[in-house]
Amino acid sequence: MSTQKPVSGTDIFKLYDGMNMNNVLLSFKGDITTELMSSILQIMEERLDTFQETPRTRKKVYNVMVECLQNLYHHVDSVPIHVGDIEDRDRSAIFIIGLDEGGYRILTGNYVQTDRVDNLKKQLEEINSKEADGLRELYKEILNNDERSGKGGGGLGMVDIARKTGHKLAYDFTVINSEYTFFTLNINVEH
Repeated sequence: MSTQKPVSGTDIFKLYDGMNMNNVLLSFKGDITTELMSSILQIMEERLDTFQETPRTRKKVYNVMVECLQNLYHHVDSVPIHVGDIEDRDRSAIFIIGLDEGGYRILTGNYVQTDRVDNLKKQLEEINSKEADGLRELYKEILNNDERSGKGGGGLGMVDIARKTGHKLAYDFTVINSEYTFFTLNINVEH
């Protein structure tokens, strides 16, 4: 099981702005809507077909993309306009998917309120501490637990990503100011 190096919040914007377009299949920066999610998934489904990936790889990449986009849709925190150096990034989320020799690389980034970071880190560390059987049990536990986060599944999507990829979650938090932090997630889906 390889570990992927996290990309910081500052680096993900630089990466977005200066990407090598040969390896990037699709990138987006802005507000994630249900219409946009549908469009991204449709475009990527068609691209995966053109790469003649195995049905298993196509399904895995598609399912991980769904989880990532849903996380961005449900968990991005609005940033008031003119907060420090993020004045033009209100509700900005970043989604990038690329192809390299090891498989598909999915990068996401979104703003979260700084007071939510400790709880999110705790969830991610718990997920990363589990092997396959432990992730399966954690998934069932979250499904059966009535205490979900105020915005949804209580970490279920992150557990599902770890289960589907077979990798630890590579993540980073870049503090923007006392109120907002930029959360990045770097996921590898092997062929």
